[in-house]
Amino acid sequence: MKHLLNLCLGVALLLGSAISQADLTIEITQGSDRAIPIAVVPFEVEGNEALPEDIADIVSNDLERSGEFDPLSASALIAQPSESGDVNYREWRAVDSEYLVVGRVENTGEQYRIQFELLDIYGEERILGEVVTSSRGELRAAAHYISDQIFEEITGVRGAFSTQIAYVTARGSADDRRYALHIADADGHNSQQILSSNEPILSPDWSPDGQKLAYVSFETGRPAIYIQDIASSERVRASSFDGINGAPSWSPDGRKLAMSLSRDGQPEIYVLDIGSREFDRITNNGAIDTEPSWSPDGDSLLFTSDRSGGPQLYEIDLANGNTERMTFTGNYNARGRYAPDGDAIFLIHRDNNGYRVARQDLDDDRLVTLTDSRRDESPSVAPNGTMVIFATQQGGRGELRAVSADGEASFRLPSSEGNVREPAWSPFMN
Repeated sequence: MKHLLNLCLGVALLLGSAISQADLTIEITQGSDRAIPIAVVPFEVEGNEALPEDIADIVSNDLERSGEFDPLSASALIAQPSESGDVNYREWRAVDSEYLVVGRVENTGEQYRIQFELLDIYGEERILGEVVTSSRGELRAAAHYISDQIFEEITGVRGAFSTQIAYVTARGSADDRRYALHIADADGHNSQQILSSNEPILSPDWSPDGQKLAYVSFETGRPAIYIQDIASSERVRASSFDGINGAPSWSPDGRKLAMSLSRDGQPEIYVLDIGSREFDRITNNGAIDTEPSWSPDGDSLLFTSDRSGGPQLYEIDLANGNTERMTFTGNYNARGRYAPDGDAIFLIHRDNNGYRVARQDLDDDRLVTLTDSRRDESPSVAPNGTMVIFATQQGGRGELRAVSADGEASFRLPSSEGNVREPAWSPFMN
């Protein structure tokens, strides 16, 4: 029980030493053997104008880090056509590319007009084509949009490259530490600081419309849960009872917030109705109950409890209170999160090699470890269910990593220095 209580509060102690910048970079650490070969040709730019962003490079990087695609390197590109009529399909089949992306950019004076096409090399046909308009400052967002369309056309799964992540950083020494909550694009670019504090910040969670974040702040010297509007920075205090106020989790309809409170003794799961400001106690057990997470349909909550003697995941039906233990493999399973389709849960599982991200399929309860690191924490699932972002330790410092839902592909999002923790993947933004 003591170990699980530390799980509620002790994460703050891990947010160690200095960090000089919050922007993250992408470093592919493992590719999938089944990745689809694709070529993304540099887009032709009207008048050879130098663009502030390389659209083709962004698209190629997006597709590669998804684990679903294996883009050809720049040196392997045998030609640089800008439209489908210029493509010699036989040449591209010779380099084993299954798909080809070509495009051109025109500066209209007010904005950029980006035309892209996705070509099926073996079918010798255009399967996707669109014109996207963008301002100079939105070129990177336009590239992510193009990646989303390509990803969905080929895989049948909605792309998540236009989403964002939230995360927490720490700066300074143990005696003079500054914490900050950031949001950034899913590839780590365009970082924005939305909160800074001398005290720890924990457990950010996105509202389902992507407009707000709920989080835990110790700025008053004890934990309290806040809800902050990202655009305006306005915020309200949702919960500040004596004791633990932790692990906020938005309901799928955005009307409620689940959390762990010790207002009546041991930490239990409560649900706050945001409109009425009324709290509903969900669990009533002598154990520690924490880390709630909503099912995709909003009918039940997944949570961590030590009621069986060690941390395990349980699911409670909100209509009738029926509670079912969900994990049985090993003596430590915590921080569970549902896959968006509800067919699996992602969690932190402890084995002989440490704490690792794992997936448990709910049809057969088979648990599969996805990572090979030793101190993983805080998994958060992409809204399309294809990737999981999490925090871990590398060289004594905290960093973010991501792994595909099948464990075959992974990448790092290292910061230049310092510790990064508490990632949360946003919902689809539109």
